[in-house]
Parts: sequence; structure tokens; C-alpha cells
Amino acid sequence: MDPTPLQDFLDAASSIIWGPFLLIPLLVGTGLYLTIRLGGLQFLKLGAAMRLGILRRKDAEAEGDISQFQALTTALAATVGVGNIVGVATAIGIGGPGALFWMWVTGLVGMASKYTEAYLGVRFRATDDAGEKSGGPQYYLERGIRGPLGKVLALAFAIFAVIACFGIGNMTQGNAISSNVQNSWGVPVWVTGIVLTVVTAVVLVGGIKSIGRVTAGLVPIMIVFYVLGGLYILLVNIVELPGALALIFTDAFTGTAAVGGFAGSAIIIVIQYGVARGLFSNESGLGSAPIAAAAAQTTHPVRQGLVSMTQTFIDTLIVVSFTGLTIIVTGVWSQTDPETGEQISAALMTGQAFTHGLPGQWGHWIVTIGLVLFAYSTILGWSYYGERNVERLFGRKLVMPFRVLFSLIVFVGCTVELDLVWAFSDVANGLMALPNLIGLLVLSGLVARETRHYLKHDPKLTATKAEVEAFMVGRPGWEDWKAGDLVGSSRNRGLRRGATETQARTDDVSTE
Repeated sequence: MDPTPLQDFLDAASSIIWGPFLLIPLLVGTGLYLTIRLGGLQFLKLGAAMRLGILRRKDAEAEGDISQFQALTTALAATVGVGNIVGVATAIGIGGPGALFWMWVTGLVGMASKYTEAYLGVRFRATDDAGEKSGGPQYYLERGIRGPLGKVLALAFAIFAVIACFGIGNMTQGNAISSNVQNSWGVPVWVTGIVLTVVTAVVLVGGIKSIGRVTAGLVPIMIVFYVLGGLYILLVNIVELPGALALIFTDAFTGTAAVGGFAGSAIIIVIQYGVARGLFSNESGLGSAPIAAAAAQTTHPVRQGLVSMTQTFIDTLIVVSFTGLTIIVTGVWSQTDPETGEQISAALMTGQAFTHGLPGQWGHWIVTIGLVLFAYSTILGWSYYGERNVERLFGRKLVMPFRVLFSLIVFVGCTVELDLVWAFSDVANGLMALPNLIGLLVLSGLVARETRHYLKHDPKLTATKAEVEAFMVGRPGWEDWKAGDLVGSSRNRGLRRGATETQARTDDVSTE
């Protein structure tokens, strides 16, 4: 079968879904709406959220499978990936330096979306047959939105999430690892594939607790390692930094430096690539992060929502910023390949910037090692997203077979060409976001109301479990949430269902 027609179809579908008239305005618009509805929560509570998630790390005596910090690092593991290296370079290479500004804007408004979906992921989570917490859009869309609409949205999300996890969360990441290791150190792709498959399987067999332990150790190291390299480059090129920042802000509204010609069309390109790659990097509104958030040990959904919100800040406002600024201050974004005379490809741009900015081979090694760690952590994070949706669709009995299959598919990704998979993954990712964004808008009243109530009593996020209980007694759905079985097992939905569930659910979806 000739793959060209299918490739053309997927490319066309992706350009529509991720184009300037569908997903991009919906994602940004949802983030802006939630920012207003929540009163600029991401700006007012970022410091308290960082202290809770990174310094305190967990709520004592709280229900859940992993700590708040491990839930944060699992979600970070899934988002801090190839998009932070190649995706940023693509945005700047096509849209110019101004694209970085729009990635920042996307990150700032995306923090409100990330908070909202993480809150809902925890609020509507349930306990499955294995005694583990399970949640995410595949549950809160159905449980929060009454009637057929909620069921259709939840089912659609679950299907697209399973498809996407094998693409963007598995094969594309494995391919990036094997190709870069081969280019850097001459290791055959099949060797990398075997090693990566084995180490992935070893971690995944242990489930979310194993994933949480690995990501809690791996993610901070890989981010600090990468950021320190970028920081050195910025310090060495400190005289170029003011000019780079000025270029970012001016090009964000002109775009002429990137593509020339008619300014209006240039601005559209800058915004489109900045927003699209920003969303691709931090996944705010995509619906993936609340799946990890639902496993967290937390005394209230607001607390984990705020911790999860910091993921977008770390991903976009820190890691993406260092990548973009190093590319701009070193001038690599506007350089051409001496052999072809064409612009340096996005796949090589970040590596070229680090090589140019650091002595010897350090820059090349940092980018290669960083990409390997980023991509491997993404595989681990997305494996959990996939298994929770497999459970939603088929039950707990298929979780272990899924983990084995997911590990084996890593080898496929390492050893084959993936142009078709990339296009397919883009479409599946976009189709994941659509039902989730509808749910965020419909359920925003519930989130805003409960967030105000919680922060009125605990503005600094220092309340103990007993103090939270004292001011939450009598709130709609509180007793069901504490029991951990709002709807019950993923498959046995009548199991342990509380008598007050119907009324609680009715109260939950009411808006002011």
C-alpha cells in the first residue's frame, strides 16, 4: 500500500486541527477564559504551589498512590520531551524569534487550563479493582457532565488517548533517542532499541509507584543538567541577551525577520507556530496531566491542581525559555548550512547552539544526553496515561498486557522510519484535546466555586488534613470524594456507590 495518500490526508487533517481556526484559538481561548474565571490564580498562587509541590512534596495521611511531587514529576516526565528541544527549534526556525513570545503566552494562560483539568482529575477520580486511584478526562467528562454528551466525550477521549500514547508517547520518542545516539556515538539503532525496551519494561511492570519513583529521581536531574548548560551559554553571551529579548518582543508582532514579505501573513505564522509548539510542549488542555494528578496523595483537589499547574511553568517558562534563548543569542536561528545554503534544520538547531556556546564537545553531549533523558521520561509518563485509558475501555485485566505491548512497541519506534506515525500522532493529540476542552468550559463553574471556597480558608496551602476536613464538611460531594469511590471501580461502576452520589453529582455540575 502506497503510504503517500494516507500521509497527505493526515498532514491535511493535522493542519486543520492544529491550524489557526480550530484547536489553537480554542486552547488559548479556554486558557484565557479560565484565567479570568479563576481570578488570575496562576499568578497569585504560583509561589505557594511551588512550595507545596517541590519543597513539602506531599500531604501527610492523604489518600492516593504516589506523592504530590511524584505526580508532578510523572506529568513533567511526559511533557518535557523532544518538544522542548526540537519543537522549540521548529517554532523559531519557521516563525522566527517572536514565536518564543507566543510560547510564553501559551504557557501563562495554559497554567489555568492545567490547574482546572488537574482539579477535575482528582475531584472525579475513583478506586479501581486493584485499589489504585484512577482518573482523568476519561472519567470526569462522564461523571461531571450529565447525559449522553458526557459519555460520548469521555469515550472519545479514551480512544484517542490510547492511540496517541503509542505514537507521540512511545515510537516518536524512541526514534529520537536511537537516531541521536547513533549520530553521536555510532550505536546501532537496534541495540538502543533492545536496551530501551528492557529498561522500559522493568519500570512499567511496577506500575505507577515504580514510575513515580523513577521520575522523581530522573526529572529533577535532567532538567537541572540541561538548564545549567543553557545558563552557561547565556552568561557567556550576556551582552547579546538584551538584543535577543528585544528581538523576541518586536518579532512577536511583526514576524518580518522570520519570513519577510507581507507583515500580516507573517504575524499569523509567528503566532501559529509559537502557540502550536508551546501547546505541544506543555500539553495544557490536552487532558494528559490530570491522569497523573489523579494518583496523587492529596487532602483536596485544589492542592494537587495547584501543584500540577507548576508543571506548565517549569516546562514552558523555564526549559523552553533556555532552549529558545540559546538558539537566539548564539545566532543559530538565522544561520545556513554551508553545504546546502539552506537554513539549519530544526533537528540540528539546538545542538548547534549548544555546541557553539559551550567549549569542546560539551554542548553536543548535553543536547544528546538531555534529549535521551527527556524522551525516555516521556515514554514512562505516557505509558501511564495509556494504561489508565485502556482500563477505562476494557477493564483492569488488560493493564499488564498493555504494559508489555507498550514496552515492545518502543523497539519498533527505535528501528523504523516514522513520518506517518508523526502525522498520525499529531492528529490523535489534537482529537484528545477537543473533548477535554469542552469539558473544561462546561465544568468551569464547579471548579471556580470550589477553588474560591478552599482558598478562602487556606490561602497559603498550609492547612492540615484535619483543618481541611473542618471547613469542607457539608460541601457537595465531599464525603464521596473522601471515600475514593465516587463512581466505583473502572468497570464495576455500581461497586460501593454511595447513596448520596446522585445528589452530589447534581450539585457538582451546578454553576453560579
